[in-house]
This record gives sequence, structure tokens and C-alpha cells, in this order.
Amino acid sequence: MKMVLGALAGGIIGFGIGYLGKCTSGMCPLTSNPIISTMIGVVIGLLLMMRR
Repeated sequence: MKMVLGALAGGIIGFGIGYLGKCTSGMCPLTSNPIISTMIGVVIGLLLMMRR
């Protein structure tokens, strides 16, 4: 359950970064594409919860 919550929180934070990011040229993949930033957020959330 803890890993699911970590993945969900990471995904929400990642989506927020990707959606509200200011990179419109597409050169920075984390802030220009909400889908990529959501996936990265999920992975980071999972890794942080696995560590605990």
C-alpha cells in the first residue's frame, strides 16, 4: 500500500511539473511533456518508498 501511495504522489507531482513547466521549445523533456514527467515521478516515488 505504501508503494502505491508513493507512486501516486510521485505521479501527481510529476504531472504538475510537466503541465506547469515553462519549457515550450521541447528541449527539456521533464518540463515540456506531462506524460514523461509523470512517468519519471512515478519511478522516483516508487524508489523512495522502496527505500523505507
